[in-house]
Amino acid sequence: MRAIFFDEDDAEAVVRRLRADGFEARAERERLAGEDDDEDHPWAVVTDAPAFMLEVLVDSHDGWLDEGDEPREQGPPLPPLHLPMAPKRIKRPDLG
Repeated sequence: MRAIFFDEDDAEAVVRRLRADGFEARAERERLAGEDDDEDHPWAVVTDAPAFMLEVLVDSHDGWLDEGDEPREQGPPLPPLHLPMAPKRIKRPDLG
């Protein structure tokens, strides 16, 4: 699970709190697409803490939860789709 903060001090405070509570946590820079200035990148706290605990810390340190971008295991690749070569005629098949 990840939490995003714009202030490094907030991110480090959350990491210290989570580690004190016995969870693994680390802070890293979150690179946003299209952002040129490295100083404007927010901080991501990556942890194995439960979501409800991280949500309380996010609320108290003005951040937000990022639940949807966690890496997922990928299975085998899907076979290619069979797509039609032309529009399907359903009303007058004798025209085409």
